[in-house]
Amino acid sequence: MTSSLDYLIAVRRCEMGELEQLLHTSTLVRQLGALIHALQAERGLSNIVLASGGQRGASVRLAQIQTADRCTAQLHQALVQLDLNAFQGGHGARLFNHIAYVLQGLDALPALRQQVSALALAPDAATAAYIRLIAGLLAVVFEAADSATEPGISRLLVAMFHFMQGKELAGQERATGAAAFGSGRSQAARQQHWLHLIDAQERCFQVFADCAPATPLALWEKIQHHNPELLVIERMRRMGCTAATGQALDAELSTPWFEACTARMDALYAIEGQLADELQQRCTTQLQAARQAPEPRALLQRSAGAGDAPAVPDGLPDFFHAPAPEATLQLGNSLAPQLGQSVLSLVQEQSQRLQAMQAELETVRSALTERKTLERAKGLLMAHRQLSESEAHKLLRQTAMNQNRRLIDVAEAVLAMADLLPPAQG
Repeated sequence: MTSSLDYLIAVRRCEMGELEQLLHTSTLVRQLGALIHALQAERGLSNIVLASGGQRGASVRLAQIQTADRCTAQLHQALVQLDLNAFQGGHGARLFNHIAYVLQGLDALPALRQQVSALALAPDAATAAYIRLIAGLLAVVFEAADSATEPGISRLLVAMFHFMQGKELAGQERATGAAAFGSGRSQAARQQHWLHLIDAQERCFQVFADCAPATPLALWEKIQHHNPELLVIERMRRMGCTAATGQALDAELSTPWFEACTARMDALYAIEGQLADELQQRCTTQLQAARQAPEPRALLQRSAGAGDAPAVPDGLPDFFHAPAPEATLQLGNSLAPQLGQSVLSLVQEQSQRLQAMQAELETVRSALTERKTLERAKGLLMAHRQLSESEAHKLLRQTAMNQNRRLIDVAEAVLAMADLLPPAQG
């Protein structure tokens, strides 16, 4: 017959297993970040090549492709070393599904590159293709953040995901600006998208700042206030975003724009590295602490050796006087009376600790939950009203302002009406 002690030991094993999964995932997240950074630069350079008709950026793009290929090989190596049996349940299924999707995208990448080299794509089409691949890579990071069960690590993963998403939006801005300047002509739709990218990345960086640990946050604040490239970017943003529709833009500015944005992206990548270091360190430290902590059986034996007997003032076992944990476990008959009190104490302590962790975890995950809700609402509006992503977000935000409601409340209302909307037209 199993006892409370058996289940306490099982709890311990589950927690260690989750920490081991997080350690595996943290290594994978680092490799994903390196590949995303390389593909972001490749995307921007591809836009310069396409917008200039192959006159600028071709040689630099080829060198960047080699860098991205090296990062791809390192990611494949990390995936080979991943213990597939360590991930179980819904989390494992979602994670593996995202990885399978990403691998298909990486297999299709050479064909996209050939199209760019042949100048067979418009800059916006190439950008959209790269965005799709990078979004798949970020989805793997999102799954890691959404599955962490240790609050401190979950909070760090939330900070890291939003930082990486903000950096991706900054990369899209680099590509958009490169296409705008490279084409030599201002377009109203591109300007609106450009402004949306500026606004969206700031929202992501705010979530990062709310959740980030001290060292990466200090580095972030430093580059925000002491980065000369930001002045160049702000000046060129005004030039590109305020020009009248059809107004000529200096095509030669595509190179200094790309260089200033690249310096900013490299600085952001350094912060991302700090976050990855912090993640791996925390996972390793907590796993080591869990392995070194005394087993529940050892704690019970230590308590039994002390000879402490439970106080039973009314003749009833202490179980009927103590606050109930989330799940009540029956004490095994094989335990001695003095051990029964110790087991009950351990059950209560374990329950209180798990409840505290769950409360903190729910707080940390609220940012991820809101993000998923907003993305689903935007996707619904895009499908049923033929809107772009920036137009859908603008509509949600304007509705929230007009109705004096939170953006997340408006998004939830949109999703609640999903069944009443007419079928999307293909």
